[in-house]
Amino acid sequence: MLFRSDKAIEAFIEVVKVDPQTIELHFALGSLFRRRGEVERAIRMHQNLVARPDLAKEQKTQALYELAQDYLKAGLLDRAEELFLKLEHSPHAEAVLKFLLEIYEQEKDWQKAIVIAGNLEKVTGHSRQKDIANFYCEMASSELMHTRAEAARPHLAHALSHHRLCVRANLLLGDVEQSQGKLDAAVGAWKRIESQNPIYLSLVAERLYRVFKQQDKAAEGITLLRGYLAKYPSLDLLNTVFDGLLEGEGAEAAYALVRDEVRRTPTLLGLDKLLEAQLLDAPAERRQDLEITKMLVHQHTRGLAMYKCDHCGFPARQFYWHCPACASWETYSPRRTEEKGLPA
Repeated sequence: MLFRSDKAIEAFIEVVKVDPQTIELHFALGSLFRRRGEVERAIRMHQNLVARPDLAKEQKTQALYELAQDYLKAGLLDRAEELFLKLEHSPHAEAVLKFLLEIYEQEKDWQKAIVIAGNLEKVTGHSRQKDIANFYCEMASSELMHTRAEAARPHLAHALSHHRLCVRANLLLGDVEQSQGKLDAAVGAWKRIESQNPIYLSLVAERLYRVFKQQDKAAEGITLLRGYLAKYPSLDLLNTVFDGLLEGEGAEAAYALVRDEVRRTPTLLGLDKLLEAQLLDAPAERRQDLEITKMLVHQHTRGLAMYKCDHCGFPARQFYWHCPACASWETYSPRRTEEKGLPA
């Protein structure tokens, strides 16, 4: 079947050569090559079209647009960018801007991505403020990674000015404050997440507890987190409070917490945690049975403890701000798969 398909394509090329006016056949064939992954052939086809002196302006624009897509498919990002920039004000403007945004995200050129996202917003009329806020957060993250905490601040301020509900900006701002020893300010930044979107508090629970502990206020931190857990049930919040209680008050208090939480919000993930808590103080004669039960439950909960992209459904064991599958921003819920059916 593949041999016949190749023969048909070669025959198609011969037809195109016989009649050089059949421009649409060139375009159809070039697109076919690109879809089949034969990018080099697509590039040659579209380069030949671009080089033709008798090509009408509209057709030349189309040829450049196709060639830019070929370069992008081939991973030749600099060449693709150069052509797309020439086409930014062409009839393909919206698609061109989306391709440019894809390139700048791949290259992590966030300043250029911000400009293109703004232009795309003007062309389509659809807000890109959430994406722009995340681009600023990416720059802030880079500064933090290079221990330039103060340089991250203006990026986070810009992120919040573009999208006041940008949880990620306050999460990172707390990291900035903590890195500079401003622990009360760090706690303040993380606590503001409750007014933005409280389900994201689970992402900062461990950070909050560590800072309270650093200030010798572990009990105060646990009280705060237990209040969040009561209002916004979350496995990650439960884990943090459980560990804090275990450390501060012992196994009995930690077990009581998990038992009450499982009664209030029954989940297999919660049951797995409850069995873990029971094992802490289990007598020797019960330990083996509990371990077997926990192992069986844990095997069934592995798939339930995933994060999932709301846009494309891609599952992941870690939380992402930028989906690695569909490249959408802020489409992962901070709630695990089993928890997503529960009330917020």
